[in-house]
Amino acid sequence: MDPPAYRDASLPIAERVADLLGRMTIGEKVAQMTCLWNERHTKLLGPDGRFDPDVAGRHFGRGDGLGQIGRPSDAAGGAKPGLVPAESATESNVIQRWFIEHSRLGIPVMFHDEALHGHVAVGATSFPQPIGLGATFDPDLVERLYQMTAAESRCRGIHQALGPVVDVARDPRWGRVEETFGEDPHLVSELGVAAVRGLQAGLGEGRGVVATLKHFAAHSQPESGNNCGPVSVSERHLRETFLTPFERAIRLADARSVMASYNEVDGVPSHASKWLLGAVLRGEWGFRGFVVSDYYAIRELAERPELYGHHVAEDGLHAAVLAVQAGVNVELPEADCYRELPAALEAGLVKESELDALVAPLLAMKFELGLFENPYVDESAPPTIVGAAAHRELALEAARKTVTLLENDGILPLRIESLRTIAVIGPNADRPLLGGYSGRPAAVSTVLQAIRERVGGSAEVLHHEGCKITVGGSWWEDEVVPSDPEQDRRSIAEAVRVAQLADVVLLVVGGNEQTSREAWMSNHLGDRTSLELFGSQNDLVNALAETGKPIVSVLSNGRPLAVANLASKSAALLEVWYLGQEGGRAVAEAIFGDYSPGGKLPVTIPRSVGHLPAYYNYRPSARRGYLFDDVTPLYPFGYGLSYARFEFSAPRLSSERIGVDQAVTVSVDLTNVSDRHGDEVVQVYVRDLVSSVTRPVKELKAFQRVTLGPGETRSVSLELTRESFAFWNIDTQFVVEPGDFEVMVGPSSADLQTVRLTIE
Repeated sequence: MDPPAYRDASLPIAERVADLLGRMTIGEKVAQMTCLWNERHTKLLGPDGRFDPDVAGRHFGRGDGLGQIGRPSDAAGGAKPGLVPAESATESNVIQRWFIEHSRLGIPVMFHDEALHGHVAVGATSFPQPIGLGATFDPDLVERLYQMTAAESRCRGIHQALGPVVDVARDPRWGRVEETFGEDPHLVSELGVAAVRGLQAGLGEGRGVVATLKHFAAHSQPESGNNCGPVSVSERHLRETFLTPFERAIRLADARSVMASYNEVDGVPSHASKWLLGAVLRGEWGFRGFVVSDYYAIRELAERPELYGHHVAEDGLHAAVLAVQAGVNVELPEADCYRELPAALEAGLVKESELDALVAPLLAMKFELGLFENPYVDESAPPTIVGAAAHRELALEAARKTVTLLENDGILPLRIESLRTIAVIGPNADRPLLGGYSGRPAAVSTVLQAIRERVGGSAEVLHHEGCKITVGGSWWEDEVVPSDPEQDRRSIAEAVRVAQLADVVLLVVGGNEQTSREAWMSNHLGDRTSLELFGSQNDLVNALAETGKPIVSVLSNGRPLAVANLASKSAALLEVWYLGQEGGRAVAEAIFGDYSPGGKLPVTIPRSVGHLPAYYNYRPSARRGYLFDDVTPLYPFGYGLSYARFEFSAPRLSSERIGVDQAVTVSVDLTNVSDRHGDEVVQVYVRDLVSSVTRPVKELKAFQRVTLGPGETRSVSLELTRESFAFWNIDTQFVVEPGDFEVMVGPSSADLQTVRLTIE
C-alpha cells in the first residue's frame, strides 16, 4: 500500500495539509490546538522530572496526539534547576518519538519556549534586555543576536520562540517596559523586523525557529500603567502607534506567529476580536501564520479564579467559542477551554470548518519545519552550540553598544594610573541582573568583579552594598519585601566610611528584577506609581555626595527612572539597563575608556511620574507647561553622549519637491572632531506642517549607527519613502497629503537641524 499523500515530501505543503486534515477526527484536530506545560509534571513526567511512557500512556494513549509542549528545557522543575543543553535535546527527542509512535497519524509535536533576549534555559547565552537592544539603534546586531538565539534553541528541540516583543512602550509605570525595544513605532519596527529575520533564518533547514510577535495589540499602554489593563485609544492611534511594528514584521519579515494580548481595546478583548485577528491581521495584512493565546488568556474571556475576567463569556466553553471565531489557532499553555470544543461542536456553537481553518496553518508549519521528515535533533550538537565563544563575544558587543552615557563632566574615562583607591558601592554593584524571562548562562559578570579584573593590582578596589533595594529580589519570588530602613541607615553610614577612603566612588544603583517586571498574578506585581529610585537609594546618593568624593553613577534598571537627584550629584552617569551576561565587563571597559559609549535612549526619561506621558512624538497641543515645574524631559528620546565629539553638516535633500508616491534621500556629513574612535547615531525625523488631522511634532523615520575614527568624515544618506510621510487621514485612509514637511536630522530628538520638503 502506498503511503498517504501527507507523507510525501515531494508534494506541495497545501496538498499534504489537505490530505492530512481530511483523515483527522475531531479529537485529533482539537489536540493540535492544545498545549501542555505545567500539567506535563502529571501527564508526561515521572517523579524524577523525566519523561515516563507509562504516565504519558495514561493520558494520551488514545492516540489523538498533541499540538504543542511548552518550555521543555525547564522540564526538571521550572526555571530551577532545569535541564542542561544535552539533556534538553535528549528529552525533547524522547517525547517527540513517543508522540509520533503513539498517535494514530504520527503528527509531530511542536515545542515552544521563551526567547526574549536569549533562550530561557540553563546554559543559554543571555543578551541585553530588549530595552537595552533598543539603545543600540543597530538592526544588524539585533538580527545576528536573534539568529544565535534561534540556533541555541533549535539544537535543543525548540521550534517556536515566544518573541520578539514589538509592543511600543508608552507608560514607564508598566513593569514590562524592559521587554520592549522602546517608545517609538519606527525604532520598534526596525528592530522587530531584524529580530524576526534572525529567529526565522533557516526555518526549514533545522536552524531557525518560528517567531511569535507579542502582544497583539496595544498591550503596552494599559490604563494606570497596570499590566493587562484596558487600553482606550482611537483606531487611528492604534494603527499608527501600536499596530505598525506588527504589520511591518509580517509584511517585511514574514513573521509566522502572533500572540494575542491579554488586554481589551475599546471594550473588546484581543482574544475575542474578529476585527483585530480577522479583518486586520489576516484580511488587510495577509497574515498566513497562526495565532497563539497568551497563557490562560482564553479562560480570562470568562473569569480566571483569583485574578480577573473580561466577562464576555459565561464559562470556558463559551470562551473557547469566542476565541475560535476570532481566529486563535492554539490555546496556551494548557488544554483548558479548548477541551470544550467537541461539546461546542455538538451544540452547534462552532462548525468543523472553523476548526479546519485554524488547524490547517498549524499542520502547514509543521510541514514547513520539516518535522514529518526530520523530527529529532542531534543530541551531540548542543554542547558545541549553546554558550559558544562566538555567542559570548556577541553578548559582549551587544552590551557595549547598549551602554548610554547621560552625563560626563570630563571625569570619564577614568585613568587607572591616577587612582590609588576606587570604592564600588551600591545594591547593584555585585549583583547579576538579567531581568525577566532570562535563562541561566554559564557565567555572569558583575560590575564589581569586572572592575577588579580590569584594575588588577594597579589600584585598591573597595566595596560596600550601601543599601538594599528589596530583600532577595528574584524575578520568580512573588512577594516583594522592601529593605529595612534602619538597617539601610546603618549600611549607608558604613558605605560613607568606605567612600571616604577612595579617590572616586563608582555608584551602581537603579532597580532590580522585582521592582519592574510582569505582573502576572495579584500576588506577583511589578507595576509602580512612582519612578523614583526604590527604597533608600536616594539617601545613599545624598550621603555619598556629602563626602565630596567624585561620583560616577551607573543605572541598571528595567524601566526609565526619575533620577534628577542622582544626575545632579554625579560627575558622570551611565544608563545600562540590563546588559546580559557580559554586563559587568562592558561597564568596566566603558568606565576606563576601552571603548566610547554610543548607546541612545530608546525611551524618554521623565522628570517625575507626574510628567507622564512623556514620549517625544506628542501632538502640538501637548506639553504646554506646568505650574512650578519644567515641562521638558530629564533626558529626551534618542539622547546619548560619547567620549568622542561629532559635528553634523546641514542636511541635504536629493530633491526639495517630490510627488506623493515618491521617495527622497536626506544626506548629512558626519565628522568626528575628536581624537577618539566613537559611535554616533544619525537620526532623521519628519513633521507634516499642515494636515487634515493633528500630527506629532516630530516622528523618527530613519536612523543609522555610524562608527568613525579620529578626524574621520562620512557622508550618511538615508531614504524616506512614501510610508515615511503617510498617515491615517480624516477619512481613515493611509495616505500622503500634499504640502510642506520639515525633515530634521541630528544626534537626538532634541538636537536637530531642519530642511523644508514640499510634497505635491
